[in-house]
Amino acid sequence: MKKRVIDGVEVQRSSGNVFADLGLPDAGKLKIKTGLVIEIRKAIRQQGLTQQEAATRMGITQPKVSGMMRGDFSNLSERKLMDCLNRLGYDIEIKVKPASDSVGHLMLAIP
Repeated sequence: MKKRVIDGVEVQRSSGNVFADLGLPDAGKLKIKTGLVIEIRKAIRQQGLTQQEAATRMGITQPKVSGMMRGDFSNLSERKLMDCLNRLGYDIEIKVKPASDSVGHLMLAIP
């Protein structure tokens, strides 16, 4: 990636995945899980649910909802996060298509 200096600070354009930019393992999964958690948090707020009400609807414990609201979702799988969104009234669509490169990419599109 091309680096630039702005106001004396070296910066570079993101690849679109901050976790990959930081060199974290499983960056693709982290990006997807983060996107799912953001949508769950939005749904809880939009529906005016308490953490206990959200936990009951999603089939998880209130402490897990509390952790999720604070950004700790390491103990929840991608599948469980998708299930939580379904239980909050959201559809999830997974689209599979041939990749333009020799190795495909995993991406989450949220309107």
